[in-house]
Amino acid sequence: MDMIKIIEKAKTLPQDPGVYIFRDAKKEIIYVGKATDLRSRVSSYFRNYKGSDRPIEAMIHQVESVEVEETDSVLDALILEANLIRKHQPKYNVLGKDDKSFAYFAITEEEFPRVVILRETEIDKISNFKFQISNKIQKIKSKKVDKIVYAKVFGPYTSKKQMEIALKIIRRIFPFHSNKQKTEKGCLDFQLGRCPGPYARAISKADYRKNIRGIRMILEGKKKNLLGKLEREMELLAESDEFEKAAEVRNKIFALKHIQDVALISSGGDKLQITNSKLFRVEAYDISNISGRQAVGSMAVFENGEPNKNEYRKFRIKTVEGANDVAMMGEVLLRRFKNAWRQPDLILLDGGQGHLNMAQKLLYDLGLAIPLAAVAKGPTRKKIEVRVPSDPASGFSKEIENILRDKSLLKNIMDEAHRFAVSYHRKVRKSEFI
Repeated sequence: MDMIKIIEKAKTLPQDPGVYIFRDAKKEIIYVGKATDLRSRVSSYFRNYKGSDRPIEAMIHQVESVEVEETDSVLDALILEANLIRKHQPKYNVLGKDDKSFAYFAITEEEFPRVVILRETEIDKISNFKFQISNKIQKIKSKKVDKIVYAKVFGPYTSKKQMEIALKIIRRIFPFHSNKQKTEKGCLDFQLGRCPGPYARAISKADYRKNIRGIRMILEGKKKNLLGKLEREMELLAESDEFEKAAEVRNKIFALKHIQDVALISSGGDKLQITNSKLFRVEAYDISNISGRQAVGSMAVFENGEPNKNEYRKFRIKTVEGANDVAMMGEVLLRRFKNAWRQPDLILLDGGQGHLNMAQKLLYDLGLAIPLAAVAKGPTRKKIEVRVPSDPASGFSKEIENILRDKSLLKNIMDEAHRFAVSYHRKVRKSEFI
């Protein structure tokens, strides 16, 4: 290996996202990787080369040539890397990997297909034989895992976490129904637009299938073909005076061309991350006490439709004596907003008009304009009533209005806040009793 020549070539590589390919003296591909900055990533391999017998350095010792392929975005690089690994089975991509190391995207065979992520061990169950990393296995029909039929499998991918982030990016452009349940009732994804609502008949079967085809073409590495297809569709819709649909297709085209604005891989470890992306944050509050004793408060956090338990907070009431639920809630909110935590897009309080009036005044005094609602539940916690300010300071977006109309969804969120408060209250009671 002429290390000097390779290092000099690495310095001339583009500083763009893409994949890099290492070949040995026999011109065989021994490793494929992805990068947000090809020059920086490839150079890093040779900058600290020591020539030991460790696998990564043993690989570098065998590199005789370096090739790169630029991509429009890091997401494209992630997909291209997987397709090249499947096609060429490079030695050092496969070396030392066990059955749990690789993961795959799979499209289900349903009336309204879903896109899921499977481990290699689950792929084995589908095909009923040891699944090899090969381009020969593309379509799997009438085989089941947990009674689910899969029609198409894509991969392998080396990081399930990266796949989850990639799927979130793709889903913003081509939304799909992700739950096993065939309903959108109580689904925050539906209210936020990540699920187009096929079972609620908010999208036609044909249009839903178009979304799935779009995802499939992205995962096949056919984004350029997909863009051409969408551009032709947009022109036909415009010619037919279907301008609203044409605008929707135009937005998909724009999003596909600007994926690089929301994704990156850090040059140090090829870790896929999302930047410039807005998480819709809902904070739900509840109070738990027995006649004012052992009083505690809870803050449950939902981000983009899913509970983020790392963001949950619990409060031991310190300033309120006696059974004054409204004052306790006020203490919790005041303490919450004295912290530099990320502000919510919507606040939900377990309570009635008194809680709503108190919180509205507290937010006003703090100079905060955050959408707010109080959710009162009956004795059985099955029937709920929603109260909102008569003149909300910041107004309600369409997303928030949809959430507040969905009683089933609100119940699910408030039940989680209630569960968290009660569990903390029981812990406090137990510790005091001991």
